[in-house]
Amino acid sequence: MSASQDNRLAWLALYMIPGLGNAVLKRLIETYSDPETVFKAGVAELMRIEGIRKDIAAKITNRALDREAEGEIKKAETCHASILVYTDPSYPAFLREIYNPPMVLFVRGKEIPLQKTFIGVVGSRNPTHYGRKAAEKIAMGLARRGAGVVSGLARGIDAAAHSGCLMGNGFTIGVLGTGIDVVYPESNRELFKRIEEDGAIVSEFLTGTPPEPRNFPIRNRIISGLSRGTVVVEATRNSGSLITASLALEQGRDVFAVPGSIDSFKSTGSHFLIKQGAKLIENADDILAEFGFFGRGASEKSALRNADGTSRDMDEFEKKVYEVIGDYPIHMDDIVRLVSMDAGKVAGILMKMELEGIVRQLPGRMFVR
Repeated sequence: MSASQDNRLAWLALYMIPGLGNAVLKRLIETYSDPETVFKAGVAELMRIEGIRKDIAAKITNRALDREAEGEIKKAETCHASILVYTDPSYPAFLREIYNPPMVLFVRGKEIPLQKTFIGVVGSRNPTHYGRKAAEKIAMGLARRGAGVVSGLARGIDAAAHSGCLMGNGFTIGVLGTGIDVVYPESNRELFKRIEEDGAIVSEFLTGTPPEPRNFPIRNRIISGLSRGTVVVEATRNSGSLITASLALEQGRDVFAVPGSIDSFKSTGSHFLIKQGAKLIENADDILAEFGFFGRGASEKSALRNADGTSRDMDEFEKKVYEVIGDYPIHMDDIVRLVSMDAGKVAGILMKMELEGIVRQLPGRMFVR
């Protein structure tokens, strides 16, 4: 256990003082090195630090929240969360660089790998199938190349990004806008468990903190702060994802956007970002090429397989069918018309591809990759 974890009571007792805030707490730590030294300072001395009022200084010198801090440690232990502080060697370096990094993080799951490149993937809570598929595909591609994915464990694009990363056997970080012991939304409970098993879940909020609207813009700076770049998939002009993109730019990080249909209201924010200079991307390679990084892994394209499990190339008929199916749903009748093949033959090819995970059938005989 590191020294910073040994004195986590002092860290929490300081962190929990109302009105202190991360930026001011950071100034205190930069001045006094650790919380124990801060607590030994006098009121007048503390008030020389920018942002410290007399009432806050008095609470610091009185160590007013020691008992509450002890209770918070017990609650964190009950839900199997560790407490990571700003000066801990395990604290992510990228996050430490931002203006107001969280001085205390509650972490469930595995330790965050410090040498891994992380990419944030955010977007609509109510995406189209295209948006969900794009987020999943990009996240899977990042994972297969050795990069990690950060998102907010919300419905829609966030959930698709986490799932795609896990499908690519990658490391994903879910950043909560609630306490570390609160699963929100409830529909993501199973995903929450999977991330806890194979990745990490983090929160700067105290245990029991409910999903209040004001918490989510606050947590967004952690998503962008952990990431070398942030990808926006399907966002409207008033989406919280644009807040994350704006924070990424303020932090000196790259912003990427996935284009959508010009007729889709859900992509107006993504297209706005592209017009403002965000890099248009279609896959994981477009992102990682910006950093001169490709990592490990194979192609994102799925392979057809023989009966014995070995991969095989598509024959000419399969290629014709596959090439007319994209990320937007297309009706089987339109596929038959475009490939000029017998409907029965097309149906057989589609069934085989669906069984092998190459395409997906949606309600109404619609197909997507």
